[in-house]
Amino acid sequence: MKKILFVINTMGYGGAERALLNLMSVLEKQTYEVSLFVLTGQGELIHQIPDSVTLLNKNYKDVSVLTSKGRMELMKTILRAGILKGAFFRRFSYLIKNSVNMKQQGRFLPDKLLWRILADGAPTMPKEYDLAVAYLEGGATYYVADRVKAKKKAAFIHIDYKKAGYGENLDLGCYEKIDRIFTVSDEVKEHFLEVYPKYQNKVSVFHNLLDMDNVRIMAEKPGGFQDDFKGIRLLTVGRLVAQKRYDMVIQTMILLKQKSKKPIRWYIMGEGELRTRLEQQISENQLTEDVILLGVKENPFPYYKQCDIYVHATGYEGKSIAIQEAQILKKPILATDCSGNREQIEQGIDGRLCILTPESISNEILWMIEHPKECQSYGEKAEKKVLQSNRGLDEFLNWMK
Repeated sequence: MKKILFVINTMGYGGAERALLNLMSVLEKQTYEVSLFVLTGQGELIHQIPDSVTLLNKNYKDVSVLTSKGRMELMKTILRAGILKGAFFRRFSYLIKNSVNMKQQGRFLPDKLLWRILADGAPTMPKEYDLAVAYLEGGATYYVADRVKAKKKAAFIHIDYKKAGYGENLDLGCYEKIDRIFTVSDEVKEHFLEVYPKYQNKVSVFHNLLDMDNVRIMAEKPGGFQDDFKGIRLLTVGRLVAQKRYDMVIQTMILLKQKSKKPIRWYIMGEGELRTRLEQQISENQLTEDVILLGVKENPFPYYKQCDIYVHATGYEGKSIAIQEAQILKKPILATDCSGNREQIEQGIDGRLCILTPESISNEILWMIEHPKECQSYGEKAEKKVLQSNRGLDEFLNWMK
């Protein structure tokens, strides 16, 4: 029986985390002994891991790193790793050098610095595995590269690597110790190889795995919108972080109220560091009845099913699980024309793409509201596309042998 270790940064309600659950669930327990280590030791999805998977964290907290309580727990973990385990002192020059580089580039990203601290301060795995898989870039990859003994090592890339802020100065040669690199889309592969062209021969594409039957079943369960709103419901799902460009929602909603003949309400599902700022912007612009922050929902799928249009207006993506889930449920989708999104949506065929401006987003939403037949066709064609997207699983399983 092969011993496999998966390592991930958190197990919160994110796309990569849900994709990992699906991947672990297809590994037959008669063939594989699967273990999971969560670098931060946090996240609500931990209760959904398959029964056959062994959780290696000793003091796990089922709270999101995106909530105030979760951030406090994360800070304790960072301080333990940095001070008690000495990672701050060992990596002092690393922290200074990369902080200076980030400030010179006008993008200070403390989370990218702290992944190295968390990886260095985490416990070393005592036994050797047949395969160790870092399922996210950053901390999980640093940990698998430096702190795990395994006959084979793999790493997954889920984002536009350069735009997310990663690079050689942060990574410290970690991919030299990785045998196989899997990206979740062709565009993600292309962007990763722009940073690391020397790894061309060990990079493959492995699309996120989705349990489509489960998505459809969960969408039929009780839940969803609890208000009595009778107009057009827009839905966006994602963490409340800068990458997702929720500032555009506020500005777009102002234009929609001016232009639309029908009432529109925009629902945002997710948590994150921008919640307080968004609440303030919503209030300042008198949009409290128009833009609704739903928070995190254990079962998001009734909301997908009940919305009229799914909107994904982001600055950049890897391959969006949220878009794929909307496609499974045949929803008409509007997304910004950026890396990741354009690989998932063909303009005017199975959805619509727009420029990341309030004017373009609002104009496309209004067009979709006025063209319901076209939108129905988009949803039907999008579902067929996602049915064909399980690329990479066979290669991954064969490579493990």
